[in-house]
Amino acid sequence: MSVNAPVQRILGIDPGSLITGIGIIDAQGDRIKYVHHQAVRSNSKDAFPERLRNIYNTVQDIVKTYQPTQVAIEQVFMHKNADSALKLGQARAAAMSATFHAHVPVHEYSAKLIKQAVVGKGAAAKQQVQHMVGFLLNIKDPIQEDAADALAVAICHSSLLNTSQILNVNIATTKSTIRKRRR
Repeated sequence: MSVNAPVQRILGIDPGSLITGIGIIDAQGDRIKYVHHQAVRSNSKDAFPERLRNIYNTVQDIVKTYQPTQVAIEQVFMHKNADSALKLGQARAAAMSATFHAHVPVHEYSAKLIKQAVVGKGAAAKQQVQHMVGFLLNIKDPIQEDAADALAVAICHSSLLNTSQILNVNIATTKSTIRKRRR
């Protein structure tokens, strides 16, 4: 992919009801550049709707400030605890909804695919993801776990976006092909 490809600003989101990770990178072809990361913390003593409001407002402010051209978010995985899964899904919806006013594409990725794209194996440990994110983005200081996960979501999307552009296919086709090859 040539350096003349348009720069895509990718907002990666790792949703959580107490901590939502945010990561932003600029991607141009196979080149990625760190822009921003943070952990959106909610107070566990606050009522749940207030925590959702915090996630929504913070993500909306980030979208206005950084103006992403693409959004990538981690999919909800099954929890043993149904209440936790519901809360995670609601936090994810609050974060995703906060991006809608920007009218940019929103892409969803499984945790396994994100780890595979960043570390090379879908069962990678959190520390491996943190290390590789720091390495790939040339970040020397330790990155908070949720923010590292959000940057990993953005890196995963960048990789699949680049592959789709090289092959001149829709990104959904690229994701589908990867899923079939993993089976």
